[in-house]
Amino acid sequence: MVIQDATAPAISAGDTAWVMISTGLVLLMVPGLALFYGGLVRARAALNTFMMSFAALAVILVQWVLVGYSMAFAPGRVIGDLRWAGFRDVTAVAGPYSATIPHLSFAAFQAMFAGITFALISGAIVERIRFRVYLVLAVVWSTIVYAPLAHWVWATDGWIRALGALDFAGGTVVHVSAGTAALVAALMIGRRRDLRRTALVPHNVPFTILGAGMLWFGWIGFNAGSALAADGVAANALVTTVTAAATAFVAWMVLDMARGGRATAVGAATGAVAGLVAITPAAGFVTPVSALAIGALGAVGSYVAIQLRSRSRIDDALDVFACHGVAGILGAVLTGVFATKSVNPLGADGLIAAGNWSLVGVQALAVLATMAFVAPVTALSLKAISLVTPLRLEVPREYTGVDLSEHSEHAYHDGEASDLAGGGVRIGEGVLLPAPQAKPARLEPRASTA
Repeated sequence: MVIQDATAPAISAGDTAWVMISTGLVLLMVPGLALFYGGLVRARAALNTFMMSFAALAVILVQWVLVGYSMAFAPGRVIGDLRWAGFRDVTAVAGPYSATIPHLSFAAFQAMFAGITFALISGAIVERIRFRVYLVLAVVWSTIVYAPLAHWVWATDGWIRALGALDFAGGTVVHVSAGTAALVAALMIGRRRDLRRTALVPHNVPFTILGAGMLWFGWIGFNAGSALAADGVAANALVTTVTAAATAFVAWMVLDMARGGRATAVGAATGAVAGLVAITPAAGFVTPVSALAIGALGAVGSYVAIQLRSRSRIDDALDVFACHGVAGILGAVLTGVFATKSVNPLGADGLIAAGNWSLVGVQALAVLATMAFVAPVTALSLKAISLVTPLRLEVPREYTGVDLSEHSEHAYHDGEASDLAGGGVRIGEGVLLPAPQAKPARLEPRASTA
């Protein structure tokens, strides 16, 4: 039994339970993201795509305990000091961000946000980034990009928070930052070498639908858990979250049918995620009716962005910027339009509730500040890593598939091994990859093709 200090704030069992459940729900979003992204890539990259989601969470959780949480949430003018490094003094008593839950619960909840934010970026650079580079970038980016940004927006002395910007659950901190970093990474690492030379189609659409459903479910913890209490604001955030996702799902189907005559499963799943992204900064500040508008506009914005990207030379493979960046930008700005104190007294009355154009301007400034910080620091991080090791796979390894070249594994086995039993595997445009050494009583399967 833990005996609380009589002078400490009273811990609420209900609030604590809700935040702990929400932590688990956000954690569930990681396998959801792995399925969502994993189904969209070719079979030869499925395992690597799964690994990038799970590895981001694992690596960043370690970083979070050591220094990340302290840098993000401890006091400091620009970034938090290291008073909470190693979770020192982060205990079971209430902390500075909630009087009714243990400080440890808050730190654990925020750890999940840090982990999944970097995992989102992986969708832009699948099928060609070296896995070790990805791991190094995860630690560097979370330390010098995510932690300062989280401090500015959410910490008690953050300068963006001081401006009056509203970000209930991570519109700027998570989605605008991940979308911006994904676009920069896609540009710097370059296009897949067989882009526009062969069909790059999803290898498992049911995976993507299932992943979208898990994300939708987990997002309840992501948004409603950000109330840090089992109260009316959390209930409102839950309703606005599922409402915006449903509206975006419907809007995307309508757009698909209007444009091509058919509603696509991948499109509808993407629409639901775009709606979830758009409502994230607003979930605890707007009404359910406003969530309908935010979800629909988020879907339309992402849909248009994907069409524009497909006509460009940018290989943001899974449209991370279009889905997370664009929907996140729209959601952040629309928070300034629809926010009302009738939902959350700690928020503000926006354009519709009070004719408050200034809140819209503050929200837009927060978005611009986020992008202006994230883009160059991400570029510098990648450049620094490239001076030590190449960022992407060599040509033969990229053609044979990142699963085999980076993990020595296949997602699917077809029972044939003739291609690897001889002198090598012919891949791509006449490139010969040396055959692996045979192992006793075991034949290596042929590389999968998409």
